[in-house]
Amino acid sequence: MKAIFVGMLATGLMMGGSAMAADMPDLAKKYGCTNCHKIDKKLVGPAWQDVAAKYKGDSGAAAKLSTKIIKGGSGVWGAIPMPGNSKISDAEANELVTFILGL
Repeated sequence: MKAIFVGMLATGLMMGGSAMAADMPDLAKKYGCTNCHKIDKKLVGPAWQDVAAKYKGDSGAAAKLSTKIIKGGSGVWGAIPMPGNSKISDAEANELVTFILGL
């Protein structure tokens, strides 16, 4: 009985922790996103898991977020504006957004 319980607990922890186990993409490190964002907790900007939850089911989310990465934005997550990153390409922004929305 203990073995079954331990096995179920371990499976639950692995499944429940899968988003936490996600690694920050290299693009996020390359373009400095990690200075303000973490996957699972608020830093300066929102946790990317919170972004994914907010935009879940929003068919226009990917386009909105890609634009926000490139041009910047403010007012959605508080008073601190997110600066744009004009060095990131559309394809790279889309790759980051796909990662974020997949959390």
